[in-house]
Amino acid sequence: MTTLMGGVAYDPKVVTIWDGFRRWLRGQALDFDYVLYSHYERQVEDLVAGHVHAAWNSPLAWVRSARLAAARGRRVESAVMRDTDQDLTSVVVVRADSPARDVADLAGATVAVGAVDSPQSTLIPLSFLRGEGVRDLAVRRFDVGVGLHGDHIGGERDAARALVAGEVDAACMIDGNHLLFGQEGTLPAGTTRVLAQTPVYDHCTMAIVDTAPPEEAAEFVRLLGTMSYADPEVRPLLDLEGLKQWVPGRMSGFGPLTRAVDEVGFYDASGGVTAAEYAP
Repeated sequence: MTTLMGGVAYDPKVVTIWDGFRRWLRGQALDFDYVLYSHYERQVEDLVAGHVHAAWNSPLAWVRSARLAAARGRRVESAVMRDTDQDLTSVVVVRADSPARDVADLAGATVAVGAVDSPQSTLIPLSFLRGEGVRDLAVRRFDVGVGLHGDHIGGERDAARALVAGEVDAACMIDGNHLLFGQEGTLPAGTTRVLAQTPVYDHCTMAIVDTAPPEEAAEFVRLLGTMSYADPEVRPLLDLEGLKQWVPGRMSGFGPLTRAVDEVGFYDASGGVTAAEYAP
């Protein structure tokens, strides 16, 4: 039986990555194939309905998958993650000459964030600021790639550019993109500083639904775990996907995002999409 995985086409490289993984997995005697979606919401719905066995989910898609599955008497498992998906943080960045010395100084300020559905640059950091008691924030959102759950970093980059241009008082982004924006010159050296950092959270996970054929699903997860960065066939694919090793999945790192989802009513308890300004 073919093990079928869903993925989201957030970038042309997704085809290169999963074509290569498909070829490698089939070379290991696993009958594997994948389908691509234009956004995560349909992928989640198809996973829970059993149309695909596994889904390479964003953290926001994981939260919805778990809720939708539970509401329908199904179960999804966080089966495997990248080594780069665990214990991440987002940062709140200000210009170097900003008078703000801690997050309390952002009261009444304008903060730039990414897309409405970005866990890393919108939902989690804004929840963090609310938890720190920051009130009266004016939020300027950059809705690039809505439906891609922040996989498209254009919104974060635009938020960073708005900060440098003096259009906003602060900008939110994942720590890895903060480093990237410095390296590429979007945040020129010495022009900005980190004001605050969120608690750690987890990112993407391979979700598997309980209707998947158990032996094939287990073999899929096992084979991903055996992929070696030393293997010249898979190393370029791992580089493109942003990892060196697949590691066991877990559910313990989604607390900050789950709180953020509930605070703004992004999804309801049954996995229904309830965010008023979200249209993937």
